[in-house]
Amino acid sequence: MGKRKSGILLHITSLPDSPGIGTLGKKAYEFADWLKEGKQSYWQILPLGPTGYGDSPYASFSTFAGNPLLIDLDLLVKKGWARAEEVVPPDYIKKDGPVDFGSVVWWKIPLLYKCAQFFLAGADNKSLKAYEKFKQDNQWWLDNFASFTSIKKFYDAKAREENIQGIDSMWNRFWPEELKAHNQEAVEKWNKEHLSDVEQIKVIQFFFGQQWSDLKNYCNKLGIKIIGDIPIFVAADSADVWADQWLFQFDSQTHLQTACAGVPPDYFSATGQLWGNPLYDWDAMKKDNYSWWVKRIKNMLRLVDVIRIDHFRGFESYWQVPYGAENAIKGKWLPGPGKKLFDTIADELGPLPIIAEDLGIITPEVEALRDSCNFPGMKILQFAFNDQPWSEESEKNLYLPENFTTENCVVYTATHDNDTSAGSLKNNPLQYKKNILSYFGWDENLSDEEICSKLVEEAFCSKADTCIIPLQDIFAIGSEGRMNQPSTTGANWCWRMKNDCLDWSSAEKLKALSKKSRRN
Repeated sequence: MGKRKSGILLHITSLPDSPGIGTLGKKAYEFADWLKEGKQSYWQILPLGPTGYGDSPYASFSTFAGNPLLIDLDLLVKKGWARAEEVVPPDYIKKDGPVDFGSVVWWKIPLLYKCAQFFLAGADNKSLKAYEKFKQDNQWWLDNFASFTSIKKFYDAKAREENIQGIDSMWNRFWPEELKAHNQEAVEKWNKEHLSDVEQIKVIQFFFGQQWSDLKNYCNKLGIKIIGDIPIFVAADSADVWADQWLFQFDSQTHLQTACAGVPPDYFSATGQLWGNPLYDWDAMKKDNYSWWVKRIKNMLRLVDVIRIDHFRGFESYWQVPYGAENAIKGKWLPGPGKKLFDTIADELGPLPIIAEDLGIITPEVEALRDSCNFPGMKILQFAFNDQPWSEESEKNLYLPENFTTENCVVYTATHDNDTSAGSLKNNPLQYKKNILSYFGWDENLSDEEICSKLVEEAFCSKADTCIIPLQDIFAIGSEGRMNQPSTTGANWCWRMKNDCLDWSSAEKLKALSKKSRRN
């Protein structure tokens, strides 16, 4: 990734001053300008795919598609692809405050279909040619995604009419057998009978693709690279699984999972994390020369400059939980594809700019896989401290900056799964703060805000080649800025920054910190 670089972690949804949710519009460009002014080299985001139940970007309807909610309506109007009078938000959609995903989906998704209709009926020839090229270039995933989305929309509505909820309304339970099985004739018949709907879904993806490409190009011209993020697994309720069931641990007769993904008990959860994602059939993928993964990484490198792979350890061995289990305790470790997968991808695509999320239960075998691929791992300053009295054992913590064994790593103060640094200082027992103050030799009268600032500085000044700070920690935002609390639903992914964060004085402080730490 290059020597002594730094950047900021902020997901698109958290951008301010756009109806309901952060978008790829004006504020995204202003944030890029702010990063440039602050001498930052990276903008790290969370996964970009369309989100489903729970609104998690790590549970997408497609690993290849873009999230329609991120499309900026004002940019559509400027392109002549939407009517200005139709994109005015209703009173219940606010430009500030947390994202209310239910309200945003209720308002914005039908509106985007209207915009797609308007585009198909009246776009200029140049735009229509660009759309046709987009369809041609992305046909390999777009056709399946559009079909899946159209069918799902119909049967989701039918499930609501019949008061069928949750998992029972998923494609592998509620759809007709021939559509469950992704029967080609049945799918083609559906597409012909729902031609307009399928085409509008493709147009909406074109909108996203155009806006994302424009924003990425703008960032790259400023010297800012995008760090994207993908979960190792994909969602059960996705076009990915539906279209290629043979690549997953599925029963070919019932179309149901035989096992699901998770992790055993760890720092985040005493009962482990039962993610529920389908597991790959690595034998089937190997026989196909890992072509699905080659396409996935190739597509990501078109969208971003560097890829962070969530739960990297699953490539060495993964936690298999029986399908239907109540929690992730009674699982077992099984071997993953190992280095052969990454060698195969590299043979096709060249050197891989990948960050390995190597948190949790990490064995010497996982470390060996990471290092053999020369992928940087992650160091989280919050993990360097706990609420127990400091001891000789504490001094050995691998997340303490003095214990980083290599420069080839990425240091963070926290991740999207942690409380913010300010929230952690407030909500943990007092011993946690005492440990931080004692280790660094800081004045015990420092405020939480001052401690946050100093932790950011310690991350910047560490030996790690790359330093990424969540925006919340730059401004010492409390627990109200937390993005996700693992194993919970209902209040995650909602935080949005305040508009006044993008002031030039804060950019100047970042610039000074970059200079002091010899970054960029």
